[in-house]
Amino acid sequence: MNELAVGLAESCDPSQPCPSRGPKVVALGGGHGLYASLSALRTVTRDLTAVVTVADDGGSSGRLRRELGVLPPGDLRMALAALCGDDEWGKTWSEVVQHRFRSEGELHGHAIGNLLIVALWELLDDPVQGLDWVGRLLGAHGRVLPMASVPLDIEAEVELDGVISTVRGQVACALTPGRVRAISLVPPDPPACPQAVEAIEEADWVVFGPGSWFTSVLPHLKVPELARALHQTRARRLVILNLAPQPGETDGFSPEKHLEVLREHAPSLAVDAVLADQGVVDDLRALEKAAASLGGRLVLADVAASDGSPRHDGPRLAAVLDEIFHEKR
Repeated sequence: MNELAVGLAESCDPSQPCPSRGPKVVALGGGHGLYASLSALRTVTRDLTAVVTVADDGGSSGRLRRELGVLPPGDLRMALAALCGDDEWGKTWSEVVQHRFRSEGELHGHAIGNLLIVALWELLDDPVQGLDWVGRLLGAHGRVLPMASVPLDIEAEVELDGVISTVRGQVACALTPGRVRAISLVPPDPPACPQAVEAIEEADWVVFGPGSWFTSVLPHLKVPELARALHQTRARRLVILNLAPQPGETDGFSPEKHLEVLREHAPSLAVDAVLADQGVVDDLRALEKAAASLGGRLVLADVAASDGSPRHDGPRLAAVLDEIFHEKR
């Protein structure tokens, strides 16, 4: 059996039930934040599904989206890379799909994983099946799904010097000067990915964040079918807070402000726990109050990288998540 066959044989087919280790977990988000949570979660459970935003309109993803009319593949690619194992097979394929071409031509800036995903979409004419095939190739420890079946645009209300304007597009939302007040989606009633809805309905835990609050975390609550499933699921809900404000999106936001914005976008959503790094909390009482307003308790832990950068440390985060998941109600 060649190495490719071995790799496929040793990985679970993500569309089929696998021997489970740990609770059924659904992680929501996109980009580097979701990459961080998945890198930790894949060591805690083998029953893991990532539900990923599909509103990116910049870089390689934006170019492929505009040229071919496909879902933007970049955040989906990053989620798959995060689910790769720590063995030689996983590390190699994670590097391959993340590799970007550097040239003076049309391929400059394209990630190999983006091209691979889009090629499978064209061949199979099924975004979910295409992602499952990439997951099998990578030996991914979990499944990756888009949150919606069509590409989306984010519209944001941005306030600058007391003036409120509306900007459209994920890149514009992140780069426009001012403070983002609220977001909406275009189209406003997009079809949710059915498999994503099913995963949320059957989950034991749903994890929000970390990540870009307005462009990676909150958009899930703006897809009606997905929002309904997130409200009605029997799963317990966990919010992982960021380690620092996101420039251009949440400048000046305290940890409790992130929770206040979450409540503004989903007033009836209840959570069970809020995880924050103890080193970034300035007003403990205010954060506890904000968590309680969502129905949850605050969990403080040392989950930041030891080098002082605003990154979550994978093993530390995994250990805390494992404790939270196995606590009795």
